[in-house]
Amino acid sequence: MEIIPAIDIIEGKCVRLTHGDYSKKTVYNEHPIEVARAFEDAGLKRLHLVDLDGVKAGRVMNWKVLESLATRTSLAIDFGGGLKSAKDVQIVFDSGALLATVGSMAVREEETFTDWLTQYGAERFFLGADVRKEKITVSGWTEQTDLWVYDFIQKYLDKGVSRIFCTDVEKDGALEGPSLELYQSIIEKFPALHFVASGGVRSLEDVQELEQAGCAGVIIGKAIYEGRVRLADLKKMNR
Repeated sequence: MEIIPAIDIIEGKCVRLTHGDYSKKTVYNEHPIEVARAFEDAGLKRLHLVDLDGVKAGRVMNWKVLESLATRTSLAIDFGGGLKSAKDVQIVFDSGALLATVGSMAVREEETFTDWLTQYGAERFFLGADVRKEKITVSGWTEQTDLWVYDFIQKYLDKGVSRIFCTDVEKDGALEGPSLELYQSIIEKFPALHFVASGGVRSLEDVQELEQAGCAGVIIGKAIYEGRVRLADLKKMNR
């Protein structure tokens, strides 16, 4: 299973939020390159980089951080947060991201996102399905839609997207365990999907359960920063 550590950026610093709430912010390191190099030194290959300033601004803000991590480490980076235009997507790829992470745009601006899939190739996008009670949320998890997660996934599988991650917003950053039943249901319905779990991981046992459930990967953030999941243990699992 692919282990994907996460770095969330506000004002160039490595932070974590609880339930996506900007008022519940913890700064873990003022230098993201130090965090990324620790991941690299542990043998990890991927990085999930989120521009939280970009989410608020509606445009990519921390592309310089992306550029620094892409040029100073060997990590394969997916980058999201604030991608609202083709210009934003181009900035992300020009700054060294392997994948562009998109969530709300795929819900709100389906035609525009479909154009990006055609222009850059569906394989260049990592689609995020942020959910609350199996319904998609948008705008940094602040707005609930009536779109069922399974319909959302099917729509974009039909358009060639093969990499999708799902975050249960009620679990994210809470260290209460992942939404295992939800993920098992998604994998059962879409067995060919490269499915990545996100949110709620609190221990190595959670990671192992997600692997046994059939997840192709898992995004881990707070559990690493809080020392509940050790990089040395993840190195043994990552392959």
